[in-house]
Amino acid sequence: MVTTDLREAVAGADFVFSAVRVGGAEARTVDERVALNLGLLGQETIGPGGLAYALRTIPVALEIARTVAEAAPGAWVINFTNPAGIVTEAMRTVLGDRVVGICDTPIGLVRRVGRLLGVDVVADDPATGAPVAEVDYVGLNHLGWLRSVRIDGEDRLPGLLADDDALEEIEEARLIGKDWVRADGALPNEYLYYYLHTTSAIERITAAATTRGEFLAKQQGDFYAAGEEATLGARGEACCSSPLDLWRETLHQREATYMAESRDEERREEDVAGGGYQEVALRLMTAIATGRPERMILDVGNIGAGREHAPATERIVPELPADAVLEVLCVVDGDGVHPLPVAPVELGRLGMMAALRSSERLIMEAAVTGSRDAAWRGFATHPLVSSPELGRLLLEGYEAGHPQIAELFARG
Repeated sequence: MVTTDLREAVAGADFVFSAVRVGGAEARTVDERVALNLGLLGQETIGPGGLAYALRTIPVALEIARTVAEAAPGAWVINFTNPAGIVTEAMRTVLGDRVVGICDTPIGLVRRVGRLLGVDVVADDPATGAPVAEVDYVGLNHLGWLRSVRIDGEDRLPGLLADDDALEEIEEARLIGKDWVRADGALPNEYLYYYLHTTSAIERITAAATTRGEFLAKQQGDFYAAGEEATLGARGEACCSSPLDLWRETLHQREATYMAESRDEERREEDVAGGGYQEVALRLMTAIATGRPERMILDVGNIGAGREHAPATERIVPELPADAVLEVLCVVDGDGVHPLPVAPVELGRLGMMAALRSSERLIMEAAVTGSRDAAWRGFATHPLVSSPELGRLLLEGYEAGHPQIAELFARG
């Protein structure tokens, strides 16, 4: 069935994949340019661009959540929509534990490490059913760290960090810097590049002919135009490619140029390869539907919905709010999603997580209430802004550039 009616689309569903881009690719270019014009990072999910994306997306995400709650109360919602952490957190206020955020970057990091160790570190031993490895990954969406990988009781991560040849095979180490990850004692999510090399990222993005959003907007337009020709070709008229081949070529180009501003080389084939979002989503759905356990890194609540008043010691990260959404390793089975414990979070990492989520929560408040003051505070206190003056200019720029944001504040 094909429909443009949301209620009709989700009615009676067991699983709902939620992936929306409010304003389309053109809105992303506004997110980028408003920030860059102020000398700030212009990126889709990191920094002020990510906050603008969340501000116009959360009202739509909440409407989706309310519709699912009414038309498919037993459904699991798998949220692809970025910025995944705060959008999932907003949707949890309606759907509780039955909404899970996904991202393919953490599992990509873990698999790269597993390849070097010669094991699938998120698999179970077929003979015993026990985990092959104990993996400690913790953070927020696009702000996380792999801190240990224990196999047979031994943490193998320090050995990898000490080996230059091994680090050369790990994309995140090449992006962030081998010396830094060795000094830090952890492998970061690749998006930490924007926090640790902010000036370089801004200079590289500014120097490029187009922003990433502008590149993708053109690529998407070209794909649709060529796709129409390919469809005609599939009907027997002259055409150069099949629709499937065209899609594969477009996807490969998109993946190969991903985060291009962060690297001096073309992205390697082994870094491009992988299941992507769709594999993560399908593995999650299959585990719930069949009861066959999977271990996956997901965006979930710090404690289960309805247990917000439980002791802080029962939270994944006791220092953070119970309803905060974290990105951690989970076991997924027929009974749902079960976050695994993590070691205590170091003060520096905890501070980065708290500062970012505080800023995002102010944006969520603004998206729900229409408060310009909350939005201003959210932009101003983001770790990559830290300025009331710039926060106000960002707010004014996004309000002028996005009809959805202007309408939100007009209602508020």
